[in-house]
Amino acid sequence: MSTVFSKIIDGDLPGRFVWADDTAVAFLSINPLGPGHTLVVPRAEIDKWVDAEPALLTHLMSVSHAVGAAIASVWQPPRVGLMVAGFEVPHLHVHVFPASDMAAFDFANAAPSVDAAEQDEIRDALRAALRDAGHGANVPD
Repeated sequence: MSTVFSKIIDGDLPGRFVWADDTAVAFLSINPLGPGHTLVVPRAEIDKWVDAEPALLTHLMSVSHAVGAAIASVWQPPRVGLMVAGFEVPHLHVHVFPASDMAAFDFANAAPSVDAAEQDEIRDALRAALRDAGHGANVPD
């Protein structure tokens, strides 16, 4: 059964992508914990992170690191949070988001909706920061 993330990856549902390679993609969350909240998702439909091969997890962390550095560069938060929760969608994904305190990790504080134009600006800012950091080959147009 195809997950909502697979449908986004396949282009059947919209997504604001900031990264794409043969193994993983990264796109903005539709209920962000803060500006730039990005989901790093493997193309393979794997539900639980403990079921993923170590090489895939290593790759997801590498992409998450690049995205996190871009978030830090653009918004300069005190910290960049990283979390694997996995309850919302049964498809492995890593949340990467700006964090000013521990409340930033609480999904009860996620935005219930987002402004499309603002999300487009956030996507473009992350893409630019990723390109500036030398990741242009993996940044979609």
